[in-house]
Amino acid sequence: MCPRTEPMAAMAITTTDAGLLRLLQLSSVSLPVGGFAFSQGLESACEQGWVTNSESAGQWLAAQLQHTLAYLDVPVFLRLHAAHSQGDSEQLHYWNDYLLAARESHELHLTDTAMGQALRRLLLSLAVPCELDNPCSFAATFAIAASYWQVPAATAAMGFCWSWLENQVAAATKLVPLGQTQAQQLLGQLQGLIPSAIATAETLADDELGASLPALAIASSLHEHQYTRLFRS
Repeated sequence: MCPRTEPMAAMAITTTDAGLLRLLQLSSVSLPVGGFAFSQGLESACEQGWVTNSESAGQWLAAQLQHTLAYLDVPVFLRLHAAHSQGDSEQLHYWNDYLLAARESHELHLTDTAMGQALRRLLLSLAVPCELDNPCSFAATFAIAASYWQVPAATAAMGFCWSWLENQVAAATKLVPLGQTQAQQLLGQLQGLIPSAIATAETLADDELGASLPALAIASSLHEHQYTRLFRS
């Protein structure tokens, strides 16, 4: 079954109303960045029979939250947010490149850069300066937008994680497949892992960053040659 989580402690909302609304906009599944087109290896995991029901889907996504997002994506996201907030262009570029170099397959790299470039175009259309050129990661452009709209880093990271989780559960709904009620149950079970992932990310030093989930990398690589598929990755 999907890992049990303790009820989330009440969180004090420290963002302004405008910042919170901007975060909701960034985290929305309707944001036109193409997240719906990427399963990030999940389609291949279903094809291989590794993910077959709600329970195994929950385990697949929980592992990524606890071992990849918590140790790579979120701590780098926090550094990107800090770099932009401090006007440190060198660090902003460094951590963007670091995150892209950490992707373990062509398709995982494609997912990140395609969504990042789409969000960059959107930000420019909204008059939000984005000094990163292509290729830029989705985390970097999300962090730039959150910093520009003065959303605190930890709160922005929660929105970033939610965006990832909602897209992945939407992919699982089509692929496993799951019913709409099962999908909402899965979201409810897994969202409780997000605060702990962020808390872990906040404690990590630079030389502690990194993650490797071999099955995820294998699934993504296999998907590159999968004969029939719904998703780009």
